[in-house]
Amino acid sequence: MVESSLPKPSPDSASLVRRLAGASVTKAGLDNDQSEINRIIAEASKGSKFYENEKRKDKELSERIERILKQRDEVLQGANTRAIEKELDHTIEVLESQRDLSQYIVHVDMDAFFANVELLDDPSLAGKPFGVGGGVMSTASYEARKFGVRSGMPTFIAKKLCPDLIVVYSHYARYNEMSNKVMSIFRRYDPTMYAAGCDEGYLNITKYCREHNLSPDACVQEIRETVQKETQLTVSAGIAPNKMLAKICSDKKKPNGQFHLEFEPGVIKDFMKDLSIRKVPGVGRVNERLLEAIGIHTCGDIIQHRAALYLMDKQFGLNFLLNTHLGIASNVVQPITRDLRKSIGAERTFSPISDRYRIFAKLEDVCAELEKDMDSGGWTGKTVTLKFKLDTFQVFTRAKSFDRWVSSKKEDLFAIGKELLIPELPVTIRLIGLRVTKLKDLREKPSSGNGIKRFFESAPSSPRKRQRLDSDSVRNDPHARVLHQPMEDAMPGFHEEEDMPLSQAEIEDGEDLDSENVESPAQSIESSRRAPVSAPSRMATYKAPATGSSEKERDEFSSSTSRKPKSACRDEVEPTEGLTCPICQKMLATDNQGLNAHIDFCLSKSAIAEAQADPQPESPLRRPRSRTPVDTWWTQRRRRKT
Repeated sequence: MVESSLPKPSPDSASLVRRLAGASVTKAGLDNDQSEINRIIAEASKGSKFYENEKRKDKELSERIERILKQRDEVLQGANTRAIEKELDHTIEVLESQRDLSQYIVHVDMDAFFANVELLDDPSLAGKPFGVGGGVMSTASYEARKFGVRSGMPTFIAKKLCPDLIVVYSHYARYNEMSNKVMSIFRRYDPTMYAAGCDEGYLNITKYCREHNLSPDACVQEIRETVQKETQLTVSAGIAPNKMLAKICSDKKKPNGQFHLEFEPGVIKDFMKDLSIRKVPGVGRVNERLLEAIGIHTCGDIIQHRAALYLMDKQFGLNFLLNTHLGIASNVVQPITRDLRKSIGAERTFSPISDRYRIFAKLEDVCAELEKDMDSGGWTGKTVTLKFKLDTFQVFTRAKSFDRWVSSKKEDLFAIGKELLIPELPVTIRLIGLRVTKLKDLREKPSSGNGIKRFFESAPSSPRKRQRLDSDSVRNDPHARVLHQPMEDAMPGFHEEEDMPLSQAEIEDGEDLDSENVESPAQSIESSRRAPVSAPSRMATYKAPATGSSEKERDEFSSSTSRKPKSACRDEVEPTEGLTCPICQKMLATDNQGLNAHIDFCLSKSAIAEAQADPQPESPLRRPRSRTPVDTWWTQRRRRKT
């Protein structure tokens, strides 16, 4: 598999060697024992900035584990673990009684998608080890995976594992074209399928099977044959009662196969018992090490440590892990709706650069792409976040919030991004991105309930707020803690952790990376790892010079904003575009005192009388009240003012 003249075994810690191997160690087609491959990756990475950054992260995680183990010993020492375990056993019985086996959920996953699309266009690659990408592998053929080559791996390391590796340039327009064809086939069987990526998705085929008198196995076989007939691509699938199990099962018969997990509670629990905890969707590399530290290596180990998991729920997530042990998860399949979208952004990866104007040019490219996405999608927002990754692979973010909706024009986005970036210079970066959050859907129809009646309506509480309100009643009840909480899809921190050594953008834009820059030793790693300075205050209103400004203007702006103390930023806060009256929805160029005076005017007795005069349907359950909510609020407001 590998050359015999490779370096001697790495003296690095086992945890660091595993970390350097990357997040794709569970990919289909890789050998079960990857210890030799991981050692080669560690040796090949030494001396690089990537290696130093991963070493730092591994040390920080090891220290965190030490603190968690100490905390576990302390909380177990004075706890009545027998009572906790007994109550949790009852909880597990209730969870088991609520198991839903009524839906046929399918996870479909294209086999080495990018590689197989390239194979369609170049049949000469058949049977040869090749990978798709540039400086970073975005995918690898199954022949290359036998050598340990996988997605997210720097190309120079892939070539050390497989000297005969063929690297094929990425063609994303072509992949997108084929993805659309495949997804259109999936939607014939479930119009409301959930596309989890360009090459995978979840389907609920229960209705289709019932209407066409098909078994789930026959239906999935038909789906796979249709995809292969119409696209010449192969797809693997897993059939199970819920999404978590279906995703695990789709990996069982790769490539070009399907696996049906029996819909029997006993079979499902046996299936989960010996399953590696890392195979569970929602458990990342960091979570894996945390669980292994307390003795959980398989899903069957969860039950042995249930008392510790209960006492350390914040770190591990009792709800998620108990359901995982039983093989219970959501079986709701639906596409992502616009109201669930939280952000919109763009980013670019490139060989490390330090020249400020080259960095500005990259930022301008990002802003142009973001402008296009915001306009085509119909989005705006109130918070802009700058993300940049140093040449040492450290990632930093800087954000600024506004009292107005942000313009989607490239020039305006660039001015904001530049304002956030300039105080951090000089830096050497390899990635830059811009993201807009606190979104507003410009395509959403305006509600008809504007005005005073809408102002007095009670807003529905968010799930997070409801969860906080319920926390006091369930904090000391392990039974209620699981049953009264929404079903989680991952362990705490899974969605936030920097689990991939290279970002998705680096995988997609890997052709722009220079492998020599990734591989070259850090001549002075400590001196180059300067943490960027603090960002400007969130509400500071500095106006960055326009894109076409002179160099003198740019330098003046740089000196005026660089390393400004937060207090100075706060002193220069100005009103942005005024405040909106919650009653009449008018935009007012005023301050809070002026807004309150205007609200007093809007809340006149005639307006209240008009609102109360609106006829309401009579209900036999409605009890007469001596005072309306409007009267109560108005009285309290006047009493406070006097």
